[in-house]
Amino acid sequence: MTTTDYSKMMQDMMAAFPMDASAMQDAFKTQAALGEKMSKVFLEAADKSNEISAKWTKDTLSKMGEMTKVKDEPTDYTKAMTDYASAQAEMAAEMMAAYAEVAKKVQMETVELMLAAGKDFSEDASAAVKKATTEVTTAAKKAAAAK
Repeated sequence: MTTTDYSKMMQDMMAAFPMDASAMQDAFKTQAALGEKMSKVFLEAADKSNEISAKWTKDTLSKMGEMTKVKDEPTDYTKAMTDYASAQAEMAAEMMAAYAEVAKKVQMETVELMLAAGKDFSEDASAAVKKATTEVTTAAKKAAAAK
């Protein structure tokens, strides 16, 4: 009684269905390109958010300087505090709107990138399947001719 050589059988099966390494490489390149583009979007958003925060801080400090100046009348201090609070509320609204614009831009660019990536992955997969089908058909024809 002979034992079946499963290793040999697997090697023969894999040889009959060759794998296209270039299709895997193309898929990897597409994934790497997507990662690069996404990183760019997020880094730009972080940079813009940092600019907004720095401007808010600078404006707040300048308004505080006005509030801390010596006043002639006690009521001037109340007015300075009221003006400062009003300016802070206005700045907060402006800064939140600026942050919302950054978030909206990131969202739009992310959706665009994901749609483009889906198309690229679909094209890569389609090309890989087409090439594999051709190779399998060729291998099957060779196997049938050899019998």
